[in-house]
Amino acid sequence: MASARPAGRGPFALLIVVLLAGGLIALLMLNTALNQGSFELTKLQKRTTTLTDEQQGLQQQIDRWSAPDALEQRARQLGMVPGNGPAFLQPNGIIQGTTSPLTGPPVPTSSPSAAPSSSPSPSASSASVSASASASPSSSSNPSAASSATASPGDGLIGVR
Repeated sequence: MASARPAGRGPFALLIVVLLAGGLIALLMLNTALNQGSFELTKLQKRTTTLTDEQQGLQQQIDRWSAPDALEQRARQLGMVPGNGPAFLQPNGIIQGTTSPLTGPPVPTSSPSAAPSSSPSPSASSASVSASASASPSSSSNPSAASSATASPGDGLIGVR
């Protein structure tokens, strides 16, 4: 009969070495992944700072262009003049208030698109309202009627070209 031989220490020691090496490699890979994530986070934080600075600069530019004196100057460059007191059309057709023609400096001959780009140029759709649009809804589809009389809410100037 063959006697059972006790297992040696070799296979157990090899198992322990393999487990320790595997753990060490896993720890190294985890550390590398964390460092890579840290570098990505730093890069994204710098990008966020850059974009925040740009957003603040653009907001300051909007604030400068939205200032009442800048709006008045731009409106005068476009040939607009201060408006008179408002007149309202009541539902029964009676006009409340008085109307009178606007008087002001002569209309500039250059088009608004030929104005220098350094001056603030609010878009016509957001900063001006057709003065005749309140009288008839169909006038908003007529581009020549919309360009003949404009009103800029907020600066109190109304102009006729």
